[in-house]
Amino acid sequence: MANFIDSVIAKAKSQPKTIVLPEGNDERVLEAAKTITEEKIAKIILLGKEEEIKAKFAEKRWSIDGIKIINPETSAKLNEYAELFYELRKEKGVSMEDAQKMARNANYFATLMIKSGDADGMVSGAAHSTADTVRPALQIVKSSRKDMNVSSFFFMNKGEKTFIFADCAITPNPTDQELANIAIQAAQTAVQFGITPDIAMLSYSSYGSGKGEAVEKVQRAVKIAKEMAASDEFKHLGIKLDGELQADAALVDKVAALKAPGSEVAGHAKVLIFPDLNAGNIAYKLVQRLGEYEAYGPILQGLRAPINDLSRGCSASDIVCTVALTAVQAM
Repeated sequence: MANFIDSVIAKAKSQPKTIVLPEGNDERVLEAAKTITEEKIAKIILLGKEEEIKAKFAEKRWSIDGIKIINPETSAKLNEYAELFYELRKEKGVSMEDAQKMARNANYFATLMIKSGDADGMVSGAAHSTADTVRPALQIVKSSRKDMNVSSFFFMNKGEKTFIFADCAITPNPTDQELANIAIQAAQTAVQFGITPDIAMLSYSSYGSGKGEAVEKVQRAVKIAKEMAASDEFKHLGIKLDGELQADAALVDKVAALKAPGSEVAGHAKVLIFPDLNAGNIAYKLVQRLGEYEAYGPILQGLRAPINDLSRGCSASDIVCTVALTAVQAM
């Protein structure tokens, strides 16, 4: 059986999307662009100075065929994108002069390309902070629904086991409503990537075994999320959701039988929703480092179009994987 990322790459190849990579001056990005184009995973647009990028490819004896290069500074669409940004942000005090300046920024230019329909998704972060990638996404592409927050998730994969962990990178201390939103977004993500949307809302308590406001918040979130899952909008997803559950009750059948008897999720949850960013971030790193799982992410969910962040320590292979994930999201 193909592993998780192989199946994602195969799906991306089936319907190639146009993904823009703003960091055309980074050698890892160029190597990834070469691989993605050769393997027909996606159509790539690199942002940067054409002569410099071509020189790098020539130096490495790589083919640049099929890769489009755009320099934001000299692009024929710069004024069009600046006007678009001005219209989107003028009520926030952005002047036309500000808009012209921002449109020249590679991450803003790339995000404006997506807003204009000139690209399907973006991957950045090899040489930028998460904030540099996420800020233009929130300002320009925005959330897919006004009543839902943007969140993040990681795919945690080892052999044939794949889990979704959310939220591990964006929302520090979600409210009960935000926690419910994250659960529903993660269910949509699961279905999109062929993972069963069996969701456990995690806590240090199972079915009231522990007390405190943190437990009560998760209990409220479970109630809200179950109502959302049963609504006309989301019932087609076939979501099974339960909580509050401790991690062992969510994952181990024998423990589930003791702590959450009768639960249709406990013991075999595939999507784990953490009560706050501390828990989520710590958990994914422990599972990655001690459990030797591959961690793919953070991947953003809840945006109108896929824009994803890289670790600044990423490899070219990591970029290829993230582009494939982004391309599937764009479907």
